[in-house]
Amino acid sequence: MAARFLKIAAVYFVLGVCLGLTMGITENFSFTTVHAHLNLLGWVSLALFGIIYYCFPKAGETKLATIHFWLHNIGLPLMQGTLFIMLLTSNHSIVVLTIIGSIMIVVGAILFLINVFKNVG
Repeated sequence: MAARFLKIAAVYFVLGVCLGLTMGITENFSFTTVHAHLNLLGWVSLALFGIIYYCFPKAGETKLATIHFWLHNIGLPLMQGTLFIMLLTSNHSIVVLTIIGSIMIVVGAILFLINVFKNVG
């Protein structure tokens, strides 16, 4: 799982950097929250999860790690994609999808916590 987390972290890094560049070029910073979340929850958090799972392979080989990976990587695009659309269109009718994505990330974080306490020395 470590390699999966690190590879997808690199994808989020590029997405976050490209969004930041686009905002800078256009001088439109309305998507700053999306940019920050892609960098923090995408790049930084996933890279740290990958490093932890690399350093503690027993934790990375669990079903908890797999479920955590999928919850985070379905929840984050759902949360940030719908937030991006809401900011772009001022249509808040899809806020429930942002909330669902957020909850998925929180559940994944709780599973990560449980996994660390169970499998990290």
